[in-house]
Amino acid sequence: MHNQFSFETIARDQHSGARTGRITTSHGTIDTPIFMPVGTQGTVKALTQEMLEASGASIILGNTYHLFLRPGHTTINRLGGLHRFISWNRSILTDSGGFQVFSLNELRALSEDGVKFQSHIDGSMHFLSPEKSMDIQAALGSDIVMAFDECTSFPATRDDALSSLELTERWAIRSKRRLNELHDDPSAPAVEGIRIVNPTQALFGINQGSTFLDLRERSLEGLVQIGFDGYAIGGLSVGEEKAAMFEVVSHIAPRMPVERPRYLMGVGTPEDIIEAVSCGVDMFDCVMPTRNARNGQLFTKRGKLNIKNARYRDDDQPIDEACGCSVCERYSRAYLRHLYMSGEILGSILSSAHNIRFYLDMMNMMRQAIVLGTFIEFRNSFLSGLARGMD
Repeated sequence: MHNQFSFETIARDQHSGARTGRITTSHGTIDTPIFMPVGTQGTVKALTQEMLEASGASIILGNTYHLFLRPGHTTINRLGGLHRFISWNRSILTDSGGFQVFSLNELRALSEDGVKFQSHIDGSMHFLSPEKSMDIQAALGSDIVMAFDECTSFPATRDDALSSLELTERWAIRSKRRLNELHDDPSAPAVEGIRIVNPTQALFGINQGSTFLDLRERSLEGLVQIGFDGYAIGGLSVGEEKAAMFEVVSHIAPRMPVERPRYLMGVGTPEDIIEAVSCGVDMFDCVMPTRNARNGQLFTKRGKLNIKNARYRDDDQPIDEACGCSVCERYSRAYLRHLYMSGEILGSILSSAHNIRFYLDMMNMMRQAIVLGTFIEFRNSFLSGLARGMD
């Protein structure tokens, strides 16, 4: 099992925890630190797969909860799995569905077995358990599978956080057991008649414990004892202060196994990512680049640019003169503002393409700086540029 998944460290920064490495899956290699565009429903919003490939994306996310509800994991499985269904030949990570059940559903009933919840689409009732989450992700055939967890709410009492992390640990054991069962004989029909389309799936465990550092350590110890292909930091960016988030990340990331990828879930701004890389985090995802693009906010090396501002009405400059993306090479701020103010779909497409390229370029610059031994200088220079601001 997992014989096509591996991780190697290539270089480490001498003055911080930053490192660069390489993840290998059956669908290619992923140079880390990496940002993973979020393709919730099998699509990174407003972008074609060709545009993602051109931006340099080596891995994207799919969402277990959403794909389970629509079009259904059995439908995707019949059509050859998620890679084939969405025509994406590079790597895919699927989340477990735990966060969506936590965040989208007020009507949910949590038990030791799993979570009963109401669909946000049509109100129908469904049940997700560690076993069901693994069945769905096996049907999808993603390269990296996330263990089913309970995302601890914030603020949480110490008792609540402890109870949540203990439940997450028990669910992690069940997740690993079920995925192993599914992979033991890939030729045998699995539950609901699905077939295993990717027998080399890797499984990541998710660290919980809210903002209690000793509970984070306890959670990590339990996960390491179970043994996973990678380790994620979950339950952050859910309402806590930035200082609290980075206290957790700076404390727990260096304690995570050095021979495994480290993934900070759902984070975040360019500033957040740079700081987390300096703590030793390898993998990131966030809807921010595409969501902000649809709202008219563009990322540049001199901070955020709000394209709806009247000052850009006659501005024939590109979004960012230092950016080499196809949008900046061809279109002006004035045109992008016109598209946004007119409600034209092309505005979302072009803005999303630029923002994703900005994030991926930033990751590439960090990888180069780590290899060259200039990461601290890069971090200080890049953060200083972002702080100047465009608007």
